[in-house]
Amino acid sequence: MLLYLFPLLLTLSLIPFSLSQPPRALLIDCGATVASVIDNRQWVPDTAYISTGTSKHLTQTNLSHTLSTLRSFPLLDNNSRRRKFCYVVPVYRTAKYLVRTTYYYGGVNNQASPPVFDQIVDGTFWSVVNTTEDYANRSASYYEGVFRAGGKSMSLCLASNTYTESDPFISALEFVLLADSLYNSTDFGNFSLRLVARHSFGYNGPIIRYPDDQFDRYWEPYGENNPTSSRGENVSIAGFWNLPPRKVFETQFTVGQPQPLELQWPLSPLQLSTYYIALYFADDTGTSRVFNITINGITYYSDLKVPQTGVALFANQWRLSGPTKIILTPAPGSTLAPLINGGEIFEVLRFGGRTQTRDVIGLKSLKDGFQNPPFDWNGDPCLPRENAWTGISCSNGSNVRVIGINLTSMNLSGSLSPNIVNLTALNDLWLGNNSLSGSIPDFSTLKMLKTIHLEDNHLNGPIPSSLENIDRLRELFLENNNFSGQVPRGLTTKPGLNFRFLPGNQLLVPPIA
Repeated sequence: MLLYLFPLLLTLSLIPFSLSQPPRALLIDCGATVASVIDNRQWVPDTAYISTGTSKHLTQTNLSHTLSTLRSFPLLDNNSRRRKFCYVVPVYRTAKYLVRTTYYYGGVNNQASPPVFDQIVDGTFWSVVNTTEDYANRSASYYEGVFRAGGKSMSLCLASNTYTESDPFISALEFVLLADSLYNSTDFGNFSLRLVARHSFGYNGPIIRYPDDQFDRYWEPYGENNPTSSRGENVSIAGFWNLPPRKVFETQFTVGQPQPLELQWPLSPLQLSTYYIALYFADDTGTSRVFNITINGITYYSDLKVPQTGVALFANQWRLSGPTKIILTPAPGSTLAPLINGGEIFEVLRFGGRTQTRDVIGLKSLKDGFQNPPFDWNGDPCLPRENAWTGISCSNGSNVRVIGINLTSMNLSGSLSPNIVNLTALNDLWLGNNSLSGSIPDFSTLKMLKTIHLEDNHLNGPIPSSLENIDRLRELFLENNNFSGQVPRGLTTKPGLNFRFLPGNQLLVPPIA
């Protein structure tokens, strides 16, 4: 269903981007050990943005620089736990980013076919990564999406799925800051966009990208064995909200006579979903051509007049499935054939949610206090739910909270951060049988706590009397540590509390009243 359709002719004089400068972007060469400059743009190693995985170098010759290295991640023996491996990068909060991932397998897993796995941005499932066909054709695969930054960092995560048979991997990762006008008819507070196709019609050269496209979007050719018409470079395109590159308008897809023009676009059938569609037109002949547009027989726009300055048509939410046919039909009385210059189509992804910020802060502080935290403690702690962090349990519903931590027997060392008090929805804290040291923070603000298991560690200091004030507390296991001092009387007499502090501590037990 079409919700919004925008023919746009608007001068954008305030966009703070310049064609003379590289895009405001973070370009990560995964698996690389040193920075490099490619086409006057700096690529950096990935070690500052991820703490797990293995850097590997491909021995295959004639690879582009960013494809010659990759980072792979171990497939666990028990693949039922879809643990994720996450890059975390700094971003501007609430800004829109083009995120692009690039994959070239190169036989790194010693298997004929590359693995199939998932990719995730923050808490939103993005897509399945399947590079099998491209790799068979000796090509790299890339995926692109547009996402809004919910905080001061964004995460790109890889995770195994039921089809994963060997180690997931990644060759390159890009975050490009987009101008406010781009794709601004989409509510990025509730949705994201997954690129399906972006083409320059009537063009059969190499992919159009930076510096022609200031945001380094990839415009693939759509022109081989199709009628094309070369054209001049004087068309004015300053009014397009999505700021397509001028080079897209140097060719057009048309026919010689005023007859219907049919496009099978995108080239591959679509899964049943909702799509964002943008079509771009410009005519530098100075004449007025008028035509109607249908998509799979449904009217997309009627009586479109294409001016020299150009026009763009947007559909925010259009339901599609299977093969897609676009037909441009001359309007009655029109003596000129239809034309089209470019097009973009994205699948509209519903926002997957986000763990509440205070819980993320609390868990990050807890992680920073551990000397060897679980390797998958990056990205969103709770979402997607099948990829939650090791040992983390979360609430249902839209207000996602952390309600349980169970890292029993995880060989943890370090101490407990006082900022654990941010986890105000926590019901259960189980950290027993590790090597944690230091004192117990003040848990009195954690009013939802029912069980605390800190037994069999190296914790010391007094047992905080503030634990008496947690009304719902039913289990408190502290045995086999190095606690000293007086056992708080309120804990020994608290109704319904299973309190264990012996053996293994140097404590004074209060006399029985």
